[in-house]
Amino acid sequence: MTAPVFVVEHFRSDGYRYVLDGPEGRHAVSVKRLQPGEEVVLTDGAGRYAECEVIGAEGKDRLIVHMTSVSEEPEPAPRITVVQALPKGDRGEVAVETMTEVGVDAIVPWQAARCITQWKGDRGLKALGKWRATAREAGKQSRRVRFPEVADAATTKQVAALLAKADFAAVLHSDFEHGSAPLATAELPAEGEIVLVVGPEGGVSRDELALFEEAGARAYVLGPTVLRTSTAGTAATALLLGRTGRWS
Repeated sequence: MTAPVFVVEHFRSDGYRYVLDGPEGRHAVSVKRLQPGEEVVLTDGAGRYAECEVIGAEGKDRLIVHMTSVSEEPEPAPRITVVQALPKGDRGEVAVETMTEVGVDAIVPWQAARCITQWKGDRGLKALGKWRATAREAGKQSRRVRFPEVADAATTKQVAALLAKADFAAVLHSDFEHGSAPLATAELPAEGEIVLVVGPEGGVSRDELALFEEAGARAYVLGPTVLRTSTAGTAATALLLGRTGRWS
């Protein structure tokens, strides 16, 4: 997708004429200043999208477009889910933003044992809301029509259950003495789901790693350097997208 993307809850149209209003319409008219004849894409963020041509504007927050087609983007294969340990400060939003731009399909926040950040009560709900809003905005910016799902925060046991159901389960763990294999040489499935665990800055604990390995996951390393938790998921996702052919 190269045309600007705007999110709609569902496609309502009078024939093939559609009015984009609300915050998205205001952004299109007053910020993007779209002109008649320009192309835009409307999407529900779940794979359904419409390619449109701008007809004009009404006021400062209503963009009038003509729908030229409505399509459904197929589900990606294999599906890539990243379990992201909670980073400090705003690095979690950075991780969500860059993983979304790269092409991750789902993100699961994880309260790992060595996480300094704690998601509790209203603070946790607010942080989760920020992650979801970040995924939505990054999805639009990167011209996606199927935005990544951001799940509720998971416990270690819930992460283990997720790994047990995966077709390929991996834990990024830069410990060569433990037998971490290069992710670049792992045998990957052509279908199904890949689940990748990214630990906190302090690393995945021995107990967590043992539980994940019992669930069927294996420890992998990205390369000779140590990445921050907020960038490791993005680098690993890019590697997996290239190796599985989704970027070809």
